[in-house]
Amino acid sequence: MKNYWKILYNGILPSNPVLVLLLGMCATLGTTSTAMNGLMMGIATGAVLVCSNTAISALKWFVPDKVRIPAYIVIIATFVTVLQLAISAWMPALNAALGIFIPLIVVNCILLGRAEGFAGKNGVIASFFDGLGCGLGFTLALTALGGIREFLGTGALFGWQIYPEDYGMLLFVLAPGAFIALGYLIAAVKKI
Repeated sequence: MKNYWKILYNGILPSNPVLVLLLGMCATLGTTSTAMNGLMMGIATGAVLVCSNTAISALKWFVPDKVRIPAYIVIIATFVTVLQLAISAWMPALNAALGIFIPLIVVNCILLGRAEGFAGKNGVIASFFDGLGCGLGFTLALTALGGIREFLGTGALFGWQIYPEDYGMLLFVLAPGAFIALGYLIAAVKKI
């Protein structure tokens, strides 16, 4: 059990997909205009990561090597489709906020990287913890980046107004602000 906690922790900080490995930049920069959007995108991606890692690890003995990557993508796409249908049905506001980024979870390199690099070579429980750790790390990174951008850009955090919006910096609401905030966040993590 001790080894599973190490696998879980590894995805959160030492091998954080966003802040250390620099994977999943499309979703990271595109959905983090607010802390809530970052949190929800992280949870959605994390859920798919946990489910796909577990399924791929369980099915790895049945998948021939020649079709391994396409099979992994089909498994990931299945979970993303189920997630997208659930979000469309039960959370239309979230569906509108995240838009095209939900179906793009399929091509997020974090998922295929973890499937190929870990789930295809390890047991089901270890793969579950790996997916959970990377999902938590991705969620924390997106939430932190979204929080920084929302706070500096609009003066709010999770929708709660902290200082007047007139004092916010428009730069952080726009795409260049995402790059700047991400750069400083990565630098802070590297320093730690």
